[in-house]
Amino acid sequence: MYDSFYGNTKQVALAIGDSLASFGSCDTLHVDEITPEHLKGIDILIVGSPTRAFRPTKSISSLLDVIPQGALKGIGVAAFDTRMAQADVPSRLLRVMARLFGYAAKPIAHKLVKKGGTLIAEPEGFFVEGLEGPLKDNELQRASAWVESVLKT
Repeated sequence: MYDSFYGNTKQVALAIGDSLASFGSCDTLHVDEITPEHLKGIDILIVGSPTRAFRPTKSISSLLDVIPQGALKGIGVAAFDTRMAQADVPSRLLRVMARLFGYAAKPIAHKLVKKGGTLIAEPEGFFVEGLEGPLKDNELQRASAWVESVLKT
């Protein structure tokens, strides 16, 4: 499940979905396509969002908020985001704020665990050039490697 503004997070989600598909059935869905039925009978739920104002998008946050308490019990969960690398952030103040407030993946993972999920990987960030992208070189390969390493543990 993902949200995307400029297509970068979607690309990462699709790369992760392609890697997951080699292990079994996998749906890669935009947050607007998710229904309660999509959360039934799944083994793994990976959620991704671009980082917006140091958090996930409102669509991702809203969907995670309405998942009933305990609904993710027995489901392995992981979270990722897309973000600028700290070294690329043009403003010193924004770099400091990013260190203080973080990125989207960590609050997503926290909400997934609060809903009963079992964290199967530390939250991960994938890097974009500038505010709108494109993704930095090799980020799609890194996304595939990240999910494959998660599944092998």
